[in-house]
Amino acid sequence: MLPVVAIVGRPNVGKSTLFNALTHTRDALVANVPGVTRDRQYGISDVGDSPCVLIDTGGLVGQAEGIDYLTARQVLQAIDESQLVLFVVSAREGLTHADEEIGKVLRQRDRPVLLVGNKTDGTDPDMSLAEFSALGMGAALPVAASHRQGMSALMEQVVSELPLFEVPEASQEPDEDRLRLAIVGRPNVGKSTLVNRLLGEERVMAYDTPGTTRDSISTFMERAGTRYELIDTAGVRRRSRVTDAIEKFSVIKALQAIDRAHVVVLMLDATEGITDQDTTLLGHIMRRGRALVIALNKWDSVDADQRKQVLSEMDRRLRFINWARQIQLSALRGSGLKVLLRAVREAWRSATLEMPTPELTRVLQQAWQAHQPPMSQGRSSRLRFAHAGGNLPPRIVIHGNRTDAIPTAYKRYLENVFIKHFKLKGTPLLIELRSGDNPYKDKKNKLTQRQLAKRRRLKKFTKRK
Repeated sequence: MLPVVAIVGRPNVGKSTLFNALTHTRDALVANVPGVTRDRQYGISDVGDSPCVLIDTGGLVGQAEGIDYLTARQVLQAIDESQLVLFVVSAREGLTHADEEIGKVLRQRDRPVLLVGNKTDGTDPDMSLAEFSALGMGAALPVAASHRQGMSALMEQVVSELPLFEVPEASQEPDEDRLRLAIVGRPNVGKSTLVNRLLGEERVMAYDTPGTTRDSISTFMERAGTRYELIDTAGVRRRSRVTDAIEKFSVIKALQAIDRAHVVVLMLDATEGITDQDTTLLGHIMRRGRALVIALNKWDSVDADQRKQVLSEMDRRLRFINWARQIQLSALRGSGLKVLLRAVREAWRSATLEMPTPELTRVLQQAWQAHQPPMSQGRSSRLRFAHAGGNLPPRIVIHGNRTDAIPTAYKRYLENVFIKHFKLKGTPLLIELRSGDNPYKDKKNKLTQRQLAKRRRLKKFTKRK
């Protein structure tokens, strides 16, 4: 295990900027607004020769209530997990009462602390950081995280403060063996509650106010021999209602999580049924070709009549994706989670299934013999062979002649045949038809010199007759 370093401080001192600079990523959401970060964000330091685990945290404020109280709990948990704390202060704003209060909290937690003076660009570091000596934590290290200045010196000091450790060897298990599972949906449908229930701990903040989650938070777990990367995302509202800049970035990161995922769980609220925004988000998932499981949350909060009405509405509006499993669950009570994970594993298996060319061709020929495509302009289409064209989603390439005349209904017929044969569940299947090249298609009807001479001799012979 790598050593763990927590980054703490009051709001808007540049903790997330420092995290991104040390990890060489953009994982942490950054904005010039206090209170952007709420959940713990983990990353590996990419500065220097000695890596360590960094934890980005939300800002600590005095008299924390509501969401601020939950943020403070996340910060304290990060401190308890760490072997060293980076206490970030602002050189531009100077020492504040909030900094002094955080200093008291850190002394109570009995963790080694390294004071980091951020935003020293354009200032005299010695002058701007002198007053922080009153905290009794030694001299502050000057850095400018937004310009990535002072990062190497900071990490050298971090390594010297940490206990001796051996850098673990690289894992023999490739990242592709880990199932990346993105949990998406509208605000306040229970995404964070589901993640916490799956992990068995309060990993991300779950609050009854929409928009609590602002960043995409990745966590790892293992169940029944399968390694997962869970990606909790911010709620995606209708575009016309998204006016705040932070929420726009949150939505972008949620959509990026869909692109990264192997399987997407679309969470719906059983008390509200399926909405237009749900179908819009579903359309984005389908355009990305991701394996999909639909989770109907808060199932325990609706009565029998409401359940019947919701299921009927979903069958009517989601008829075009009958390949996606629909799971009823309660993230708060933990019911239906085993069924959900089983459906996720089935979707992953189907989306990454290797389909041999001989088997694909045999299934294609059987389907063609059982039901041939309709004739077009008095001519029929011939399908010769098929092969796999990729995964996530699975793609089958079929070669033949006059495939451009094959109607869409026949393509759907072939899709159903392949889905049934390979027992595909929870993933779309793409069929691509290709026609064989006609060697005379782009050539003009020109005779060679030998053919012209042969034709002239034939004419002479005919006249003699």
